[in-house]
Amino acid sequence: MQHTSCTEDRIHHALERCLHRLSQSSSADTWSAGLCMNRWSLEELVNRDPENFLILLQQILKKTREVQEQCEYILVAPLALMFFSTALQTPYFPPHCDLLREACEVYHSFLTWPEPYCSVCRDLLTFIHQELKAPGISYHRLVREEQGLATDNQQSKTITVLLMNPSDIPPEFLAVSEQLSNVRHSQKDAYIILIKHAYQSAFGARYPLDCMQKVLESKKVEELSSIFSDITDILETAVSVEDIDKAREHLLEDLERLREKIGLPAPNSKKSEGMLQTLSLPIARCHTYHWDKDNFDILNEIFQAECDLAEAQPQPDEGEDDEEEEEDVEEEEVAVNGCVDHRASTFSTVSILSTASKDSMLSNNSFSSISSSSSGPSRLSVASGMDSDFCEDTEEESSTDKTPKARARLGKRISMLFKSKSSNSLNRAKSLGNTEAKDYVTIRSKRSNSLPQQVHLQSPENMFLRNVCYRRRPILSCDEDTKTTTLRVVVFGADQITGKVARAYSNLRLQESRCPRLTRLFKLQFFFIPVKRNSSSPAVGVSSPGSLSDSPGRGSMAVDPSLPCLEDSTNDIAQYLGMLDPWYKRNMLSLLNLPVEVLCQQTSKTEPDVSSSTRERLPILADMVLYYCRHAARPVLVQLYQAELMLAGGMKRTEVFIHSLELGHTAGTRAVKASGPVCKRFGIDGDREAVPLTLEIVYNKVSVSGRNQWSKVNKICTSVNLTKACKKPEELDSKMECLQLTMTEVLKRQNSKSKKGYNQQLNTTQVKVDKVQVSGACNTTFAVCLDQDERKIFQSVTRCEISVCYKPESGMHWRIRKALSSQPLCPEFCSLLCLPISTFSGAHS
Repeated sequence: MQHTSCTEDRIHHALERCLHRLSQSSSADTWSAGLCMNRWSLEELVNRDPENFLILLQQILKKTREVQEQCEYILVAPLALMFFSTALQTPYFPPHCDLLREACEVYHSFLTWPEPYCSVCRDLLTFIHQELKAPGISYHRLVREEQGLATDNQQSKTITVLLMNPSDIPPEFLAVSEQLSNVRHSQKDAYIILIKHAYQSAFGARYPLDCMQKVLESKKVEELSSIFSDITDILETAVSVEDIDKAREHLLEDLERLREKIGLPAPNSKKSEGMLQTLSLPIARCHTYHWDKDNFDILNEIFQAECDLAEAQPQPDEGEDDEEEEEDVEEEEVAVNGCVDHRASTFSTVSILSTASKDSMLSNNSFSSISSSSSGPSRLSVASGMDSDFCEDTEEESSTDKTPKARARLGKRISMLFKSKSSNSLNRAKSLGNTEAKDYVTIRSKRSNSLPQQVHLQSPENMFLRNVCYRRRPILSCDEDTKTTTLRVVVFGADQITGKVARAYSNLRLQESRCPRLTRLFKLQFFFIPVKRNSSSPAVGVSSPGSLSDSPGRGSMAVDPSLPCLEDSTNDIAQYLGMLDPWYKRNMLSLLNLPVEVLCQQTSKTEPDVSSSTRERLPILADMVLYYCRHAARPVLVQLYQAELMLAGGMKRTEVFIHSLELGHTAGTRAVKASGPVCKRFGIDGDREAVPLTLEIVYNKVSVSGRNQWSKVNKICTSVNLTKACKKPEELDSKMECLQLTMTEVLKRQNSKSKKGYNQQLNTTQVKVDKVQVSGACNTTFAVCLDQDERKIFQSVTRCEISVCYKPESGMHWRIRKALSSQPLCPEFCSLLCLPISTFSGAHS
């Protein structure tokens, strides 16, 4: 039996607690309130002694071997991320320590595992190889970029922006964000800590840091800047050398020569004269903004403050050539968080829709025929999906369509859409690690015989097969390789705020297509931190609008247990990300289970200081936010949806949503609640007191089998709600990417001359769909609310059409490395447009 010290036992136990119940579902985890604190507690324990870092790395490697033997896929990414964050802050790796080389052997075996595990381990191996050549270079780069320290050869920078709505989040969160924003390290302090870290990483305790501190403090900022620039060049030169031993040798020699320039005394002997110190990462420079808009105009302040305005002058409009260039930019390779991810098209749980979903998504001609028979031409047509690209400015769309070039392009695309092709097989992506199938997925879609359309039902010979290749990409895809500044956008809130982010992201694409500003200089990364919506907001603290009362009296809110209750505010998107990435669930989603007082209390952890006069105490929440921003490098592409609204006056609007669409009484009740104290005058009724709406509903039902079934029904409903189906693990399957349609139908209504009408019998129907059209019959109008946002409620809507956000493409810019023998001829290409939200490991298969 191997004897261990008390410290090793404590670190081993803390590591086990970090991984405890990580692979279990949330329903089985009834004691999850403090699980998110385990990683933070482990870091607190390790930071007490520099030797603890090596102990933790040994424990992680030991656990990784066990995971490999037992094939516990779910633990691979957390262990790799923990190894990275620990090695990043390890003060010194002694020459006789083979931990990094041993880690190379361990994690190299995971390169044959499927995605995302192989990508996580590949990035970790890159980090290890760089650290073997130039110890401390990753720490140096991270701090240099976060503190905005540039040299002649290195201009990269990272800016962190915290966006929060004061009416939706607790005031303690605002206080923490303000504290993060107020921390500003001077250039001199940042230079000193990086110079000290470079020498400690290379020589250990050979040069005492206390002595170095005094020497560096006596120098001017210009001198420190020159020393910092030399150290940066030394590290970058060493990491570019192929041979590890030669790189390390040159690094030590160059740092020794630089020591004389700094003025550090030479050591009396080869023995260490000082002690190792733990130099934790300084607080990143953050900017906090109060944000409640559907746009990112507030980021222009960062643009003005941080960028050279001369480089950001918009290019003049050159007419038709610019239109072609705009399409080319939109059809580029998926580029998220600064890297091109060719595996995004085969994302295990969110990569493709089912065959049925794709069929309904592209069979817009059939859908428009249904709607045209009752309410005129529909914007949810082939043209709307291709040209508008979810543009809210209908005037601009109409003017664009009038041009002959746009008309010709539209006609060509429509003819391609209805062009008959042949296909005999359904190609699967097979293993996520398959290099032959990772760039595209070929799908055979067949029009269903059950389409509610008289023309196609009477003419079955017109049915055809279409071969369509799909991939997911963000709405805003552009070349990220030439950009040196990364802009982290961290958003706090519930599902309502993710809807604002989705619409702001969509609007940003429209702005950047006309006049590129932010995307020309910034690599955009989006981070989402779930927060329970503040009970003081207008839409919280009142009984749910979906609650149904047993009594016909006004304001009676007793809940009928037989009918579902719609929540005022949810965190379904965060739950969705948590099911895809368990490490996100453990570190971010679990924050919802902790009291605000615990998250925002001051801790004993102090900010590393270069001068003993200033010490910053970090709240736990601040530490969690910084950990998330620094280590969440893989985005999950969350599908966006579009709603085409026809208002009573004839005006059309196109809106984007990400989580939910509420129609009828549910949206009207939310509007009443948003009115604040005035809502007491109106009263808030349940569905039993609601005025029924006569609606014509057409929807495409999807199933796991891949079949689609169109249905056309006439119902008298109080409300019709659509929510992203993402609450159960089985709904994460690519074939089930859909919306949950909930219809509350009035089966029997009691009318009285002396009393208010009363819906005596209600029935709720739930169907999984991917395409819906709701029209008001007999001049019926209704209200529509997007993503539980009280500011996104539309009144007097006559027709609402919902579908997946997508964009047909030419396929010219799709990089298909090797054509499969079963690939169909002349396939059609289509991009499903998504919002990229950063997670730690992406989606688990």
